[in-house]
Amino acid sequence: MALRKQYYFRPSSRGLLAWDVDRLIRLSDHLPRKRVPLDEIRELDEDWFGEDERPTWRAMLEHVRLMEEADLSFPIILSASGDVMDGMHRVAKAALEGRSEIVAVQFDEDPEPDHIGLGPNELPY
Repeated sequence: MALRKQYYFRPSSRGLLAWDVDRLIRLSDHLPRKRVPLDEIRELDEDWFGEDERPTWRAMLEHVRLMEEADLSFPIILSASGDVMDGMHRVAKAALEGRSEIVAVQFDEDPEPDHIGLGPNELPY
């Protein structure tokens, strides 16, 4: 199954920063794996619908489908500060299954973003 094109976004004083998840996967491939308690994943308790996504049942069902398809054998990717840069559907699947932790890799220093000042609708997919 081919992965869908994804970006990780973070607001900044320079504008919206965007990292290409395919690049993050390549850059993090050599990092050591570790087990992270789900209680430490702060995004589980944050709003998750983006500004361009209405919180409809249909939208939620699409995310449920992505959770079902998520492969927990791949580690999630954490930024240096612990933000989930890739893998929230895997985190959600692990939580739904009642797991207490998930395998992750974490950057010591975040790589430079791929795009600055471009929103989700301005990037190539």
